[in-house]
Amino acid sequence: MSPTQNALSTASRRAETKLLLHIALPLIAAYLAEFAMFLTTKIVVGRLGYLELAAVGIAGHLTFEVLVVLMGLLSIVGVLVAQGEGAGDKHQAGHAVRQGMILSLVLGLPAMLVVWNLGLVLEFTHQDPKVIELAEPYLHALAGSVLPVLWFSVLRIFVSAIAKTGIIMLITVSAVALNYLLTIALVYGAGDFPALGVAGAGWATTIVSWLMFFALLAYMYRTPAMRGYGIFFDRLRVNVAMCAEIVRLGLPVAGLVALEAGLFMAVSILSGVIGAKTLATYEIVVGWIAIPFVVALGLAEATMVRVAHGVGRNDLRAARDAGVLGLALGIGTLSAMTVFPLVFPDEIVRIFIRADDPAYAEISALAVRLLIIAAVFQVFDGLQAVASRALRGIKDTVVPLWLAGFGYWILGIGGGSLLAFPLELAGTGLWLGLACGLITTGTLLAWRFVRLTQAPSTT
Repeated sequence: MSPTQNALSTASRRAETKLLLHIALPLIAAYLAEFAMFLTTKIVVGRLGYLELAAVGIAGHLTFEVLVVLMGLLSIVGVLVAQGEGAGDKHQAGHAVRQGMILSLVLGLPAMLVVWNLGLVLEFTHQDPKVIELAEPYLHALAGSVLPVLWFSVLRIFVSAIAKTGIIMLITVSAVALNYLLTIALVYGAGDFPALGVAGAGWATTIVSWLMFFALLAYMYRTPAMRGYGIFFDRLRVNVAMCAEIVRLGLPVAGLVALEAGLFMAVSILSGVIGAKTLATYEIVVGWIAIPFVVALGLAEATMVRVAHGVGRNDLRAARDAGVLGLALGIGTLSAMTVFPLVFPDEIVRIFIRADDPAYAEISALAVRLLIIAAVFQVFDGLQAVASRALRGIKDTVVPLWLAGFGYWILGIGGGSLLAFPLELAGTGLWLGLACGLITTGTLLAWRFVRLTQAPSTT
């Protein structure tokens, strides 16, 4: 490569890095804020006791799995919007958003019923009866958040695809403080608010979810840069062909997300089978693991947008460069973040549970061991997040589903269950299996993206 070509290549990489981070950084801040809402909910409820922490944690994770599967399906809207942007077709991009909103309504109504009745899953998996009793009122209140969460997700996909993510950060960061104050008021009672216990935490989340949706909707309506897409003023009609494309491409994505979220949910349920203390420990460790994951998720969503832009311009090289850049940033960032669970495990534990809790010593000892394992696999958890969304950007969704099935469930849950129960490693065994599954899946997905985006040989 000549010096001139090398300079152009370096300038191109810098420009792509700037574009990717312009999308990713506000998304990372927004995802961290969304996680902080759930985290502060667990912290507030955890002051009631480890059983309340376990109940809200497992119920919240079950609800999150339902939502994240549906959001995985709807994420194809982002690919269609980004490709429309890359091709200069605003009308097509806006039409994809409108169809995504319609699908959200169709999927969201039955999902509300599912969330309302998730207590049956806890009974079926033989969770602690007290945990089930505490979880049910929380789930009933939380069911009202399903529709606003899905609608907000579709609108967030749109503003991310057109690189206007700053508003997402503003709304979600503001929602953290509101959710924290409202949770305290409704859980413990304050002024005219009655003390609702764990149910109050569910109501706080539902109220804040609706406010977030309406805030983003109002911003889009009033912002000139959002015009020209026909989101608000075109005639509302169902486009069967586009909805079918979203569902066709989205179902394998939803399946992959279900396998990924189900992996952690299965570990949560199996932890509960071992005992309420192991389940509470799981909630503490996941409280850390979710932080590097949502950082990777922001990079992953930005990577998907940039890859899809390249595809929309019929520029495979640009799509490949964006994907590889996203993978490199994900690995580097999450590797740096391993210092926290390795150096400050005791501090992480004390965020969630009081030192004078009768179960503190046992839970703390197990949590410290699991945080060491978590530090090792968090890099690969982020890698699989970025790689799967980079593949989504080139509309490769079926094979990643099979790779995830092998890595997450055969190696992750299968291996973890073997270590936990027959080999009697209990919670430690579950997390060793989890690590094995994530390391394998992340590596395979990254390899597939690199292979599929190689330039065809000219010889």
